[in-house]
Amino acid sequence: MTHPTPQARAPRMFHLSRGNRVLAVASNVALGAALLGACGGTDSATDGTVTVGVGGNIFDLPIRLAEANGYFAKQGLKVKFVTLTAATDTSALQSGSVQFLNDSPTDFLSAIGKHLPETAISTDGAGNPLGLIVSTKFAEEHHLTADTPAAEVAKALAGSTGGSSSANTKAEAGLFLKEYGVDPDKVKWISLLSASADKAALKSNEIDWFTTSEPTPLEIQDSGDGVVVADATKVPAWSDAKTGYTILVVARNSFLAQHADTAEKFVTAVQQATAYMHAHLDSAEVQSVAQKALPGVPANVIRSSLPLVDWPADGAMRTSGWNTTLAFINSLDTLPATAKVTSDNWTNKYLP
Repeated sequence: MTHPTPQARAPRMFHLSRGNRVLAVASNVALGAALLGACGGTDSATDGTVTVGVGGNIFDLPIRLAEANGYFAKQGLKVKFVTLTAATDTSALQSGSVQFLNDSPTDFLSAIGKHLPETAISTDGAGNPLGLIVSTKFAEEHHLTADTPAAEVAKALAGSTGGSSSANTKAEAGLFLKEYGVDPDKVKWISLLSASADKAALKSNEIDWFTTSEPTPLEIQDSGDGVVVADATKVPAWSDAKTGYTILVVARNSFLAQHADTAEKFVTAVQQATAYMHAHLDSAEVQSVAQKALPGVPANVIRSSLPLVDWPADGAMRTSGWNTTLAFINSLDTLPATAKVTSDNWTNKYLP
């Protein structure tokens, strides 16, 4: 399950980072049914066990920390994790294979645009921790470093070859280029299947650069195969103020109607975890959970990536935030129709 743009949830930007997660749900009915059987049937909240869909990326950390620090146990919950992909997460939620989904706003808006009966009940991460990484060869040829001004980076990318494994990250890269007067059509785009494919293509110089959520770009830089030349701290179009990009805890309406107490317990535990991360991001507990959740990622890369996400002190959503999110997602033009959300689609009532 890929996030905000974020990859692994192809970034659930999130690119996160979770990517373009527009789903043809009907085509996944059989797959959803298979997942249902594999995960042990429908809602299992009656015995205190719930299953949550995660994306295997940085945005999973509050939920992982809630388990590691015993917040779920204190609420009387047992949690099973299922790592999902962009092609399976919404169908898994709708089939009952998972009771809760750590979801990107792009995915969620796509689902409610199809009138699927689900509701956002909390947020557990904000921001769009994108990184634009160029190959070592391209950086040397164009004299680019991590400190090169964003305007100079954009101009250097005119006429280059960019990799794209999601419509969202491609559109977000386009926003960056246009912000500095570079036509995205002047870039030769190569479509690839995943961030891993982007990484391999960059290393072999098949592409000059690509954009995805951290920690992938910083991990590539750490290995010596590229240089991160742009991120949300340098690119205003990717900033929290412009994107409003927020990772959501989502559940089916039927589950909420039958298990409101379980929903309250779940988001209470997750909020305790995000509040802990908000106040103790450099703590040994957070670093340990992050290392387990992101196996193989160097500890120094994780430390650099974590502050790029805004870990909220509480899980409450606000109309102003939704308005910013809608404006940003609609500016990407990656959904089949203009995204809309109403107060019927999200609620803070399950939060403590």
